[in-house]
Amino acid sequence: MTAQTQATRAATIDVDAAFDRYEAVRHRLPRAHFPFASRRARDLAEIAEDFDVFILDAFGVLNVGERAIPGAVARIAALREAGKRLFVATNAASYPRGVALAKYRALGFDFTAEEVVSSRDVAAAGLASFAGIDLWAVAGGPEPDLSDLTGRTEDLEADASLLERAEGFLLLSSASWTPAKQEALVAALAARPRPLLVGNPDLVAPRETGLTLEPGWWAHDIADRTGIDPVFFGKPYANVFAAVRARCPGFERLRVAMVGDTLHTDILGGRAAGCAGVLVAEHGLFAGRDTAAYIARSGIVPDIVCRTT
Repeated sequence: MTAQTQATRAATIDVDAAFDRYEAVRHRLPRAHFPFASRRARDLAEIAEDFDVFILDAFGVLNVGERAIPGAVARIAALREAGKRLFVATNAASYPRGVALAKYRALGFDFTAEEVVSSRDVAAAGLASFAGIDLWAVAGGPEPDLSDLTGRTEDLEADASLLERAEGFLLLSSASWTPAKQEALVAALAARPRPLLVGNPDLVAPRETGLTLEPGWWAHDIADRTGIDPVFFGKPYANVFAAVRARCPGFERLRVAMVGDTLHTDILGGRAAGCAGVLVAEHGLFAGRDTAAYIARSGIVPDIVCRTT
């Protein structure tokens, strides 16, 4: 199956198709070294003494959909009580960080604004590095809030003329993205290449109906078909870990764990940034599946595999 065919298929796919696509775009992901084998643990309490800092993915570690994972609120509170530094590193870029913070608090978590590191925030900061671009066309989902973005930004999905007028493109959400919109953007970029920034590098996200295609999926398809190299912000790329490092004095001297539910974003990204990789297996992408098989196929080996948070 070609990348073009993949990009125009139904909006949900299964875990194996997503995994295969992650492997196919591996050349665009960071490089990292991994341990020979993973240690097994029940939960984060069992490994708490091994680390000073925990960088936590949200989905599959803190919550599944609109509910907290059983025991996760108490576990995070216990880690904080034990003096651990805590950060949430999320690739959810559809809404400003304050919305994500409010969601975590509604679920019972007590994270501060400083502890939530959003790929959207990192992307917003990255816009400033593209001097000379006066108009960004943003795919931000239905009725997007673009108020936190620097520079001149307009809603691509509300105004098709931006395909010609915009000097750069930013993909934040694929909630209302369609194959037809993808084809129009591919054609516009093939005719006149321009910068393509991506605020959510995830290929898929688990939903009640299956795995939905996320901005990273569409961006890699554009890269395959146009030769444009997207600029990604968020896990597994270094920029999001640099943002955590900037908020955590002494980061380089501390024992840091990146805790997540995916191999190609959380574990690969964490290891590339010099962190230990801790895979939570029971609730996220690999829920109900044999993680050992995917680890073997990819060679992305977590330092620790925990059953739950």
